[in-house]
Formats: sequence, C-alpha cells, structure tokens
Amino acid sequence: MSIVNTLIQRYDLVQHPEGGWYKQTYKSSEQIIATALPERFEKDRAFSTAIYFLLEKGNFSAFHRIKSDECWHFYSGDPLLIYIIDQDGELNIISLGNDHEKGQSFQYVVAANCWFASRPAPKSEYCFVGCTVSPGFEFEDLELADATELSAIYPQHKHIIIDLCR
Repeated sequence: MSIVNTLIQRYDLVQHPEGGWYKQTYKSSEQIIATALPERFEKDRAFSTAIYFLLEKGNFSAFHRIKSDECWHFYSGDPLLIYIIDQDGELNIISLGNDHEKGQSFQYVVAANCWFASRPAPKSEYCFVGCTVSPGFEFEDLELADATELSAIYPQHKHIIIDLCR
C-alpha cells in the first residue's frame, strides 16, 4: 500500500472540495458571537478549528479564499508550494517543508481574504500538512475562484490561476 493510501486510511481522510484530502481534528467548543466578529462573518464562529490536509503528486488545492487567517503547518512528506495573491495583487509563493536551508518554512499564515492555492513542489510525492483557522472555519466561508473572473482581476498571474483552478 502506498504512503498516500496509508495516510488516508490511518487518519480517516476524505476528499476536500478544493482538492486533496482532509479531516477536521479540532473545533473549539467555545464560540465567538457574530456581533463580536468583523462584519464579514454573519454567524457565530468557533474560536479555532484545525485539520489534517494531504496533497499527492499531480493534485492541487484550487484557488480559494476564506474569511479567517489560516496557519499552515508542515508534518511530513515533501515540500508544498502555497501560492498567495495578497490584497495588493502581488503573488507570493511559499515553500512549506522541513529544509530551512532551502528556504522552506515549517509554518506560514495566509491572511484572511487572500486568494490562495497549493500543490506539491516539483518532484514531491506527497505533502502531509495541517491547517489551523481562527476564527474557526465553516464551509460557508469558503469561496472557490472562477479562473476567468480571477484572471480578469489579476491578468499578470493568469498562467498560475488557470493552472490552479478547477
């Protein structure tokens, strides 16, 4: 059995709508009431949520954005590239991994409302990472990008947007 299949079975991962495999591992039992949150949140949110996330070679997490900050954590496997289009339209590519001498980071925070996608770095077989979101993630906070619309806003990044949208 491949390491990818072993991880999927061992951690009870299911397919994620943006691509890859995931399992929610934590959701705070305490809530932040909607009136105490920024206006972009319409309902109460858990203080925080966390997931395992797995991407195998040839797969990707499509461009999307969420309403909260998302902290990515590297666990095992090979490097993961995270593509982030920030609020100023600048594209940043972060290498998540365990080789700091090659510029890889163990953690990285994607700011709320930034468009981002991820995929295994070239020659990577799989990337097993985690994501912690605060205020906690709810699927209603997920907006998948439309390649045509996002490319019209950021034509300078069209090639990467087309590659990383479904």
